[in-house]
Amino acid sequence: QLIGINTAIYSPSGANSGVGFALPVDTVKGIVDQLIRYGKVTRPILGISFAPDQAAAQLGVDGVLVLDAPPGGPAARAGVQPTRRDRYGRLDLGDVVTSIDGEKISGAADLYKVLDRLQPGQTIKLGLQRKEGSQELQVTLDSS
Repeated sequence: QLIGINTAIYSPSGANSGVGFALPVDTVKGIVDQLIRYGKVTRPILGISFAPDQAAAQLGVDGVLVLDAPPGGPAARAGVQPTRRDRYGRLDLGDVVTSIDGEKISGAADLYKVLDRLQPGQTIKLGLQRKEGSQELQVTLDSS
């Protein structure tokens, strides 16, 4: 039975012995299916850049703080609001992603874990926290 695929080996001597690195079979299965179907690996794109978890925590944010949602991207089309500076240079926090399809998002790891299970073209319910309160937007994911 397949448990993984070797990708690299670290060998101080240059021989085929040392520490090996492999992709887990669960990761490989999804990639192989995409390679067969599309000839390339496609990943769903939400279309945001976000603050590191540590920075968001320092600001008292529970979730993923949106720094940017580039125009024309999935998040921007759905109405996600990025972080900005006001005319006095003060930080005006953007939306905070708190859930996807009802699954709680506490940080970047949660966001990536959920996105890895989704497909490009899929429409999701994006739970957000805004100054005005909680909001839910429909977002159709793009492909990488």
